[in-house]
Parts: sequence; C-alpha cells; structure tokens
Amino acid sequence: MTAMVWKPDVTVAAVVERDGKFLLVEERAGGRVVLNQPAGHLEHSETLQQAIARETLEETGWTFVAHEIVGVYLWQPEHLSKTFLRIAFRGQLGDHDPSRPLDQGILRTRWLDREQLMAAQARHRSPLVARCVDDYLSGARYPLELLTHLMRSVESATDETTSIAASG
Repeated sequence: MTAMVWKPDVTVAAVVERDGKFLLVEERAGGRVVLNQPAGHLEHSETLQQAIARETLEETGWTFVAHEIVGVYLWQPEHLSKTFLRIAFRGQLGDHDPSRPLDQGILRTRWLDREQLMAAQARHRSPLVARCVDDYLSGARYPLELLTHLMRSVESATDETTSIAASG
C-alpha cells in the first residue's frame, strides 16, 4: 500500500493595526458570513511577501508592505481533512483604491478593536483570527530574513511591496 503524501495548504495573512483597530474582511465562506484577516493561499512561483501583498490588495483594495512575521501557525480544522500552514505578517498599508472590485466572496472591509473582535468570535473564520491579533498585541515579531525563497521562477523585483529576490 502506498502512503499518501501529506501537504498542508500554505496561507498568508496580514495583521494590520491602525489607531487600536485591526483591518478585517467580512466574507462568505462555508455558507456563513465570517471575519478574517486579509488572507489567502500561496500561489505557484510566488514568494510569501508577494502572496500577502496580492491577497491584501485583492481583498481590501489596499497595497501592503510586509515588515515582520507575527507568527507561523499549523491548524487542522476538526470538520476538514485539510491542514493549513499560515504565515502572518505585520506590515504597513500604502495606497487605497476604493473603486477596486474586491475578491469574490469578500463583502466588505471592517476595522475592529480587540474587544469588538472578541465579541464577534463566533463569526471568526478560524481560531487563527484571534490568535494572530493576540500574538501581535503581545509583541510577537520576527524578521523577514527568516524567509528564504529558493525557487527557479522567482523574479527579482525592484518593488519592495511585492517581492524579495531569491536567495541562496
């Protein structure tokens, strides 16, 4: 019998705090309206920083530059056979295009403080939503230099909002 190779889904999330409030998206997922950080899956030939810049723009209309890692999380929901590996980034928002259409399923962006976020805990997409905020508030910060991308097709980008060069 051949054993299946286990492969977690790699996701990224942006933890953005402004004036004590956190940027979240309200989205449809699994037949519910839920709250999540701007987040999504890593795509083929994409660095982690490119992924979080892309996902934040697609889900909120804001450009995003990652400055630090808040945490790396491995989560397996009880109701799914999938496992998720999430890398959460702290960073800075840049330009905003309010006329930009948001990703399919995204209803709107929200700014909530921790108290409001915890009051809506039943609507969190996963337990990672609160955990990332709590880790951020406790001061969890790790340098981006922890990440090394050794990929054939990563293009060196001059725009720091989307990429770092592949390193060896």
